[in-house]
Amino acid sequence: MTARLVVLVSGSGSNLQALLDACADPAFGAQVVAVGADRDDTGGVARAQDAGIPSFVCRVKDFGTRSEWDMALTASVAEFKPDLVISAGFLKLAGDEFLGQFGGRYVNTHNALLPAFPGIHGPRDALDYGVKITGATLFIVDEGVDTGAIIAQVAVPVLDDDTVESLTERIKVAERAQLVDYVGRMAREGWTINGRKVTVP
Repeated sequence: MTARLVVLVSGSGSNLQALLDACADPAFGAQVVAVGADRDDTGGVARAQDAGIPSFVCRVKDFGTRSEWDMALTASVAEFKPDLVISAGFLKLAGDEFLGQFGGRYVNTHNALLPAFPGIHGPRDALDYGVKITGATLFIVDEGVDTGAIIAQVAVPVLDDDTVESLTERIKVAERAQLVDYVGRMAREGWTINGRKVTVP
């Protein structure tokens, strides 16, 4: 059975595109059934429209409280009955309603080796700290900021002449490959969560 993916984006959608490309092969075992965004005019939603995939926008500022937004986002995603929800550069923290519905099957990718350098400046923080190796982390989202149980990690060496931009771009390449690999494996084989340990066959 093909796994149903809902992908959430805030920007250009390069991770989304990598998933769309992978899903074009029936053997991948997954299909993007909808794309959601938290702002208008994102490249991610444009990619979805180009591919004929349903999309929706759920903006925080359109709701009286963050909780109301969270409930609306949850309802929008639930409409598509996903097996997995993928945060692909989605810059909003999901709330209790969302995690109550999709906890354990909501995954995010981060551009550092967690628990080091959480937050939105992973490559910059890694450079500032002077580490020799950084990378990307795929994890199950929980209520914290980049604190969920880790599914997979990939290492990226930090070069002596790296800038934030050059390091970010190299991490993105490794991050996309890891995302596609593990989402496909989770779709085809499933996964188990035992405390902080996530096992993907």
